[in-house]
Amino acid sequence: MDSSAQSFLFDLLATPSPSGHEWNIQRKWMQYVKPFAHEIRTDLAGNAIGVLNPEAPFKVLIAGHCDEIGLQVCRIDDKGFIYIDALGGISQKPAVGMKVEILGYGGRITGVIGANAQHHGGLKNDFEFSDLCVDCGARSKDELAGIVRVGDPAVYKRDPELLLNGRLAGRGLDNRTGAFIVAETLRQVAERGTKVGLYAASTVNEETNMGGAYFAAAGIAPTMAIAVDVTFATDYPGASSKHETVELDGGPVLAQGAPINRKINRLLELAAERKGIPLQYELTPRKTGTDADMMRTTGRGVPIALVSLPLRYMHAPAETVSLRDIEREIELLADMIAHLSGSENLNPIDDEL
Repeated sequence: MDSSAQSFLFDLLATPSPSGHEWNIQRKWMQYVKPFAHEIRTDLAGNAIGVLNPEAPFKVLIAGHCDEIGLQVCRIDDKGFIYIDALGGISQKPAVGMKVEILGYGGRITGVIGANAQHHGGLKNDFEFSDLCVDCGARSKDELAGIVRVGDPAVYKRDPELLLNGRLAGRGLDNRTGAFIVAETLRQVAERGTKVGLYAASTVNEETNMGGAYFAAAGIAPTMAIAVDVTFATDYPGASSKHETVELDGGPVLAQGAPINRKINRLLELAAERKGIPLQYELTPRKTGTDADMMRTTGRGVPIALVSLPLRYMHAPAETVSLRDIEREIELLADMIAHLSGSENLNPIDDEL
């Protein structure tokens, strides 16, 4: 990965983007893709979309959501302690002792999540977010007036870091890595050229309602769509799976199941064969649990696929991925799109592509 791309990735990861509050990260994303996109669009959901060949009748939508799980202020007591609840599928278990950054309507403020000391009884084993509080150092509720109010979001205050062997750890890699992959795929396809229209979307709200994906697909009416997300790596102690192990450095993961268009998967497999990229597979028999589900049901229906990045410690403050897997996924998507003629037959009943 070249230094400018890695710098952009780290910038995205350092930018708080809790679901419903993605505008700052979207501005950075659009600024990055502006030099190579033929057109940049936004919509009323807050999606950012870079376009190549907007006049082409065959339209490919690739979508990676930029929002992250987080916290939300639900109460401030008279002494200035702030109480929080989940914003998305975040667990309360890692929260104790963590620093948080509250994105207050009057400015950002740092706090620590406090809990009763073990000497004084500690936390109960089945504690909830309601048992915790954020201490920003305020002496009273009045002192926070004009800075923080109920409904303001917060995120864990944690910077992304490189580990050994090209591993990357940090908060919210789910799925700002996907927004990065989509942007870099757009750049590589722009350099190589393509006969089809490419719509690279950094979508919003996936962690809470997936509405961004619906807005994007409904507005574009794509011929086909690919969700770019993360999936559960199962290659570390304590992880278990009934299926094949998904490993870091094992390559991108293709979904297989009822929602997935088999023709799109075959196009991805052909690209992997051309480029010598290893693939892994996961099962999604009913739904994918990603933006793909919403994109599939827009308009007259959209054939979809899901390409995922293996990720350890899902929804924890230190999610971990492989930079090599990121590079391979970009290469896979770019090669597949660059080889499209625009006359592909995606009807799963027909044998021919």
